[in-house]
Amino acid sequence: MKLWSILGNSQKLDGGAMFGNAPRAMWARWASPDDENRIDLACRALLASPLNGKTVLFETGIGAFFEPKLRERYGVVEDRHVLVDSLAAAGFKPADVDVVVLSHLHFDHAGGLLAPWSEGQSPALLFPNATYIVGRRHYERALEPHARDRASFIPELPALLEATGRLELVDGEYSNALGDTVRFHYSDGHTPGLMLAEIVGPDRVDGETHGGVVFCADLIPGRPWVHVPITMGYDRNAELLIDEKKAFLADKLRRNVHLFFTHDPQCALAQVVRDEKGKFGTAHEVPALHARALAA
Repeated sequence: MKLWSILGNSQKLDGGAMFGNAPRAMWARWASPDDENRIDLACRALLASPLNGKTVLFETGIGAFFEPKLRERYGVVEDRHVLVDSLAAAGFKPADVDVVVLSHLHFDHAGGLLAPWSEGQSPALLFPNATYIVGRRHYERALEPHARDRASFIPELPALLEATGRLELVDGEYSNALGDTVRFHYSDGHTPGLMLAEIVGPDRVDGETHGGVVFCADLIPGRPWVHVPITMGYDRNAELLIDEKKAFLADKLRRNVHLFFTHDPQCALAQVVRDEKGKFGTAHEVPALHARALAA
């Protein structure tokens, strides 16, 4: 099995919103803001092939489905569908993808499922052969969002996914499509039922798997958010997220599971470390993956 980091459309969002109650003097050291206080963000997917005999895409980024006015409002930089270009550069087409795993259905993680915006055209899915895996509890949230997060969802998307007949809603640690090759963890601090997919590592110690890769989604969007107190203004429950993140990082450190970041512009993959004071950090940072073996 090989791994590729697949860049999608990039974004510029308000730095204060991305770093919650952290002061600008602190977060500006990690991400330089522009004149509008916006910082650069990637929307990076992870491609694994063959995984359980399939080509699997973890998330799709924001895509190019927004009309021009909304594209500008949400800071989407490119007007073309960058994810499709990045897949092609790795040697894949949307039709080659057998499974798409979605941590959640906010538009900056699921918008890349859709074809680029075109005047007068209804939204349409881009992956004609894929099984779509979504956590059941989060899917229910997408069907009935709260007023606070309603704007984060694409209203047409659930019906499009259901119409394929290839939507798998997951309740537990494993899915039918991927078996025991991918283990799911759950978090509620950012959004109810956020699903964190761990590609199970090749080693087993005392009955536990070691050495895999986990897609951190919006629990830990990038390296600055590895610092446990740092949360986003977009999180629904910052205190809960901090507790979840602390347990998540301790587990991944203990089992040597590497972190894959979706929103970090400079880093795709990193190893968790912890200093003598107990503070989490990262090491062995990798900017991009190009047909990298899981254990490499």
